[in-house]
Amino acid sequence: MRRSLLGALLLVGITPGLSAQRSCASLTGLQLGGAVVTAAAVVPAGRFTPPADGVPMAEVTLPAYCRVVGVARPGPDSDIRFEVWLPEPAMWNGKFQQVGNGGYAGSIPTGSLAHTLLRGYATAGTDDGHVGMDPSFAIGHPEKVVDFGHRAVHLTAGHAKAVIQAYYGRPARRSYFVGCSDGGREALMEAQRYPADFDGIVVGAPANNWTRLLTSGVWNWSALTETPGSAIPVAKLRLIQRAVAAACDRLDRVVDGLIENPRQCQFDPAPLRCPGAERADCLTAAQLTALKKIYDGPKNPRTGERIYPGAVPGTEAVPGNWQPWMIASPEMPLPLLAWFGTTFYQSMVFEKPDWDYRTMNFDRDLATALAKVGHVLDAVDPDLRPFRDRGGKLIQYHGWGDAAISATGSIDYYQQVAATVGVGIGDFYRLFMVPGMGHCGGGIGPTDFGQGDTGPSANDPERDIIAALDRWVERGVAPDRIIATGLRPGEPVDDGAKATRITRPICAWPRIARYRGVGSSDEAASFSCGEPEGTPPARPGGG
Repeated sequence: MRRSLLGALLLVGITPGLSAQRSCASLTGLQLGGAVVTAAAVVPAGRFTPPADGVPMAEVTLPAYCRVVGVARPGPDSDIRFEVWLPEPAMWNGKFQQVGNGGYAGSIPTGSLAHTLLRGYATAGTDDGHVGMDPSFAIGHPEKVVDFGHRAVHLTAGHAKAVIQAYYGRPARRSYFVGCSDGGREALMEAQRYPADFDGIVVGAPANNWTRLLTSGVWNWSALTETPGSAIPVAKLRLIQRAVAAACDRLDRVVDGLIENPRQCQFDPAPLRCPGAERADCLTAAQLTALKKIYDGPKNPRTGERIYPGAVPGTEAVPGNWQPWMIASPEMPLPLLAWFGTTFYQSMVFEKPDWDYRTMNFDRDLATALAKVGHVLDAVDPDLRPFRDRGGKLIQYHGWGDAAISATGSIDYYQQVAATVGVGIGDFYRLFMVPGMGHCGGGIGPTDFGQGDTGPSANDPERDIIAALDRWVERGVAPDRIIATGLRPGEPVDDGAKATRITRPICAWPRIARYRGVGSSDEAASFSCGEPEGTPPARPGGG
C-alpha cells in the first residue's frame, strides 16, 4: 500500500512531506493513477442536510470545508465514486478517517462524512462502485461485485491520502476506518486484505459473514411462511420478550429489562404454546416452530451443520428490531432481512431476478453462493497477524439486541482470531458487546458511546469509542471499558424531558458489567467489569 500511495503522489508531482499547500479549487483535475478529481470547491459553513436517498439524520451545522469529488476506474467495468471532505487547515486535527457504508451501499455516506468532519478529521467515503441500494448491479458485472466486495474501499483509502497530501502539503499523521453493518464488513475486510491501509479500525455489527448472514435471511423467512399459520404477528413479540425477561432478567442481579449476557439465558419458548385454539396470549404450534427455527439459526439439512448463528433472545418487541428486520407487518410485508437474502440470491448468486426463495436448498445453494461470491464478499479470515504486526489496533462492538446481524457472530469471529494469533489478542483487538442495543445503535438502555454521532461525549476516550481508538493508537492505552449512556428501559423514548438518563460500562469481552450490590443501578459507578458467571449454553432457543 505504501508503494502504491507513493506512486500516486509522485504521479501528480507531490513529494511526501515537502509539497506546498494547494487551494481547494486547484485540486480539480488532479490525476491519482487510475482515478481523477472531477470537482473540488469550498463549501461555506452552514447547515447540512443529508440527501433524500441518504441515511436519515438530524441536521447539523458544519464548518467550511473543501469538498473533493473523484472517480476511480481500475477496469473497464468499474466506476467507483468517492468524496474527500477536508477541514480548513486551522481546523484539521492532522488525521484521516474513512467511513463505511450500509446495506448494498450505492451512495456516498454523506451523513457519516458530516459527523466525522465535525470531529476535525479529513474524511472520505465511496459508493462502492455502483448507484442504488439494491444488488441488481451485480447481474452480468462480476467486476462491480469485486468493487463492492473490497476494491472500492481500498482504492478510496489510497486516493484520499493522496488528496490530503496535495491539499495540506503534508500527509495525515494517522489513518482510521469506522464502519457499521456493511461498513463493519468493510472494516474487517480492510484489516484482513489490506492491513497497511489504516492504523486503527472501529468495526460495528459487522456483516462480515455476508453469504451465510443473507442465507439466514432466507431461512427465517422460509420458517415464517412455511405454512399459512407460521407467521408470528407483531403483537405477539411483546409476549415473547416478557417470557424471556421472566426467565433471564435476574441473571445479572439487576431486574431492569436488560440481559447483560444473553449467552447465559437458557430460554425455552415451549410453555408459550396455546393449549387449544389460537389466542393473543400464546403461540400456536406453527408459530412456536417458526420461533425455534429463528432462535436456532439455519442448518444444513444434509449434515446438520450450523450455517449461521440464530437470533439472540431478549429484545424481540423493541421498536426497530424483529420488526422490521424479521417479522412482517402491514407497513412492511417483506421484512428487511428477507429482502436482503432474497435479492442476494436473485442478483449476486443466480443472476435470475425471478428466483423464488421457496426453492432454496440450504445445502446445494449455499455451496453455490460460497463458491461464486463468498471469496469476494466474506471477510472471515481470522489471521489478523499482518495487521497486528504493523501496529494496527481494532475495536469491535455489537448490540446483543441486533435483529439484523446475530451478535453471536462477532463472538465467534473474535474467538477464531484468538485461536489463530495466540496469546496477546487484547494487545491489538478488543470486542465490546452491548446489552439491549439494536443494529448499530438504538434499542433499550445505555446504547450511546460515540458510535453514531458527535454528541456531548465526543472526543472523551472514556465515553466515545472513536476517541478510545485514537488514544489507543496514539498513546497505547487499550480500552478496558467504555461508558455508555441511554434511557432507563421501560420508559417512553418519545418523552425525553421525563425519561431517566442512565449510564453503564460496556466491558471488553469476555468480561461483562456486574452490579456491585450497592448504589443506583442507573449509574455506571455501581458496576464493575468482571467474568460472567456460569457456563453459557451452546445456543438459545431450547430446541
